[in-house]
Amino acid sequence: MESFELKYDEKGLIPAIVQDSETKEVLMMAYMNRESLLMTVKTRKATYWSRSRKKLWVKGETSGNFQYVEKIYYDCDADTLLLLVRQKGAACHTGSKSCFYRELDMEGYNSEQ
Repeated sequence: MESFELKYDEKGLIPAIVQDSETKEVLMMAYMNRESLLMTVKTRKATYWSRSRKKLWVKGETSGNFQYVEKIYYDCDADTLLLLVRQKGAACHTGSKSCFYRELDMEGYNSEQ
């Protein structure tokens, strides 16, 4: 087994990209800290750090739309996680299956806006 150290930012957070384990669709992106990652590994339910509420939250704790974690990968720099999950219901708080449902119009985008 290879030895590694995940690289958390100055606030103790690491980005976590969440992908449907079956369809490979990107569902959402959130942040984790050491505690939320340990809870995720232990319970197999995705647990994140809410930057706005400044507390741990289990995805689905209020909506019932849990994410059951099948695998966790980390990138080559060990500063980003990829969670492969079985999503129950919608991943996005808007009710959309994925948080990435809006496309940026690259032809009409003006970086001066």
